[in-house]
Amino acid sequence: MARAICELSSELNRQIGVLIHRSGKIENVIVGDHSGLMIPTLSQIRSSGGRLRGLRLVHTHPGGEDISDDDLMDLLFLRLDLVSVLKIMPDGLPERLYSVHLLPAAEEGKNWSFLDPVHPAQQDGSCSEMIEALEQEFSRLQKTAVLDQGRDRAVLVSVSTESREQAEASLTELGELAVSGGVIVLEKVLQRRRKIDPRLILGRGKLTDIVILALRLDANLLIFNQELNPSQIRSITDFTDLRVIDRTQLILDIFASRAKSREGKLQVEMAQLKYMLPRLSSRDDALSRLTGGIGARGPGETKLEVDRRRINDRLARLAKDLDMVSRERFRRRAKRRKKDVPVISLVGYTNAGKSTLLNTLTNSAILAEDKLFATLDPTSRRLRFPEEIEVIITDTVGFINHLPEGLLQAFKATLEELEEADLLVHVIDFSNPAYRNQMAVVEELLTELNLGTIPTLKVFNKIDLLDASGEQQKSIPEEGVGLSALDSSTLEPFLLRAQQMMKKVIGRRFQD
Repeated sequence: MARAICELSSELNRQIGVLIHRSGKIENVIVGDHSGLMIPTLSQIRSSGGRLRGLRLVHTHPGGEDISDDDLMDLLFLRLDLVSVLKIMPDGLPERLYSVHLLPAAEEGKNWSFLDPVHPAQQDGSCSEMIEALEQEFSRLQKTAVLDQGRDRAVLVSVSTESREQAEASLTELGELAVSGGVIVLEKVLQRRRKIDPRLILGRGKLTDIVILALRLDANLLIFNQELNPSQIRSITDFTDLRVIDRTQLILDIFASRAKSREGKLQVEMAQLKYMLPRLSSRDDALSRLTGGIGARGPGETKLEVDRRRINDRLARLAKDLDMVSRERFRRRAKRRKKDVPVISLVGYTNAGKSTLLNTLTNSAILAEDKLFATLDPTSRRLRFPEEIEVIITDTVGFINHLPEGLLQAFKATLEELEEADLLVHVIDFSNPAYRNQMAVVEELLTELNLGTIPTLKVFNKIDLLDASGEQQKSIPEEGVGLSALDSSTLEPFLLRAQQMMKKVIGRRFQD
C-alpha cells in the first residue's frame, strides 16, 4: 500500500492519505493538494467511549516535508490513534515512515511523541498493542473514575475580563448549572484576559491544552461560560470533534427538561428556536432540494432556507399559542381581582429557597430540590396571616445572572403574574458569599420588567447554614428579615412584617 500511494502521490503531485481502522479496514481515502489534505467529517467511531478515535492517518508528503504543525493539530483535535507521514524518494518509492502519537502526560512541555522513522516494509512490533497500551495509560492517569451511565462528561471553560473573584464565582455557578442539568463535571478551566479573542474566545494554545485535558479525562463535552456567537462555535468545532455548548444553551436545556406544563413547554421551545435560528449551519450537505412543486424556478430552496422558514413558521405559531395562554391567565387574574384577594409573589435568584418557603408557609408539597431551576412553572396557594388576612402567595421561576434574553422574553407570559402582585417577597440565599451580587441581579431584572415600583420585602433565607458551615453569624440587614425556610419556628418575624405591609396595601385599596 505504501508503494502504491507513494507512486500515485508522486505522479499527481498531491498528498494522498488513508484513514485506517484498528481492525485494518480502510475507512477513507483522501486526496489533497501539494501542501495538505482536508480530513472529512469522521464517523462517531469511539467518539464517546474511547479516549482515542480508533483511526490512524497515513499520508504522503510529496515535497519531503517533516511532520507539520497541521499534522500535529489533526492528531490532537481529532484524537487520532497515530499520524504517519510517508516521505517520497525521487523515483516515487517510499523513503521512510515517520509517525507521532499523543502522550497521556506531557513530557518536557510536549503532548506528543515521535517514533523512530522506519521503512514501511521493516516495521517491528504491533501498532495495535502500542495504541492499546497508550489507552490504558490514559485510563490510569484519569483524575476521576466516572461511570458514564449515558450522562455527558464535561470540561467547563470560562474566559473572563472580570476580577478573579467574580470570574471564579461565575464559573462555580456554571458548575452548579451543569450538575443541575445532569452533566458530570470533570474539570474547570478559567482564563482571565484583557480582551476576549473574537474568533476562539481564548487563545489557540489554551484551547489546545483544554482539548488535551478533555482527552485525558475522557470528556465528550466543552461548556463555555460565555455566550458563543455562531462564528465562534464554528471556529472552535473546527478544532475539535468534542461537542461544544455555551451557558445559554445549557440553561435552555435545563428549562426544556424541567418544564411540565403546556405553557412552560411552549415558552422553552420558543426560546430554543430563537437561539437556534442564527446558529443554523451555512453548510448544506444535501445541496439543493426542489420544493414548491409546479412553478418552482431555479434549483428551489436549499435545506438551510427550508429549515429557517420552518423555524420562523413554528415561532409564529408559538407566539399565537402563548398569546392565548396570556389572555387565559389575564382572565384568571380578573376573577381574582373581583374577589379582591391580595397577592404576594415570591421572587429571587434560582435556588434561593422560594419553593421551600412556599411549602413551609402553606403546608404544600411542591417540588423543591437543592438544584438551580428545580421548578419552572408558577404555583399559587392561599395563605392566612395571624390576623385573619387571607392572601394568595405565588412562586415564580428563579432569576440568574446573564439570563438569556430569549428566555426572559418567552417567559413574560409567566412573569406577568408579578404585575398583579401587591407585594413582592425577594428571597435571598444569605449563606451564599455572593448574595449581594445575586440581589443586584434580581433587582436589575425586576426593573427591566417594570416591577421596581411594587413594594418589596427582602427575606434572608438559609440562616441555619451559617452556623453549620462554621461561619460567624452575619447580622441580618435592616432592610429585611432572616429565616430558614426549612424551620417553621423562624417564620414569625417574616409573617409579622409581611402582615404589616399587606395592611398598608389593603388600606390604600380602601382609600382608592
